[in-house]
Amino acid sequence: MIKITATVEGMACGMCEAHINDAVRQNFKVKKVSSSHSKGKTEILAEEPIDDEKLKEVIEKTGYTVTGIHTEPYEKKGFSLFKR
Repeated sequence: MIKITATVEGMACGMCEAHINDAVRQNFKVKKVSSSHSKGKTEILAEEPIDDEKLKEVIEKTGYTVTGIHTEPYEKKGFSLFKR
């Protein structure tokens, strides 16, 4: 799994977040996508890497500005009573 975090300027409300989330879902095969206008970020979980330029293009077509994209491996955090 891969976690992609895009820094996005111009989001002002929940509708802005929904526009970006829908655009990402329609253009990429992702497990999860969530945006936060208060943090100015969109976080994407995907099985395969996503092309940064294509992601930037898709988000910017919705009217927002991408100022950075960061990709890192993602490991699901499991809940265990035995790990302390």
